[in-house]
Amino acid sequence: MVWGCMSACGMGSLHIWKCTINAESYIQVLEQHMLPSRRLFQGRPCIFQHDNARPHTASITTSWLCRRRIRVLKWPAYSPDLSPRENIWRIIKRKIRQRRPETVEQLEACIRQEWDNS
Repeated sequence: MVWGCMSACGMGSLHIWKCTINAESYIQVLEQHMLPSRRLFQGRPCIFQHDNARPHTASITTSWLCRRRIRVLKWPAYSPDLSPRENIWRIIKRKIRQRRPETVEQLEACIRQEWDNS
């Protein structure tokens, strides 16, 4: 599972999980990666986008976002084609396939390198 922060202002943090994600681990990633990535906006207002996955919509996640006054874009169910992040991931996946990583470690290194180059 890969989480990344991106905006029109640039690329933010990237996090790779090697386990199943739940609401608690998702909140940890938001604390460690999303909050610091907000520096991209240089104090300008921003709206956070994520889909309707269970960890994203769990009550503890929505409460955490609300307590931190993070505006979240309302997202229709079953609409991944509307998401700009899907286009970024498609480009990164194509570049990774061309590199043909053979191990999980190589795959992770490729993901990080392509993310940094995007």
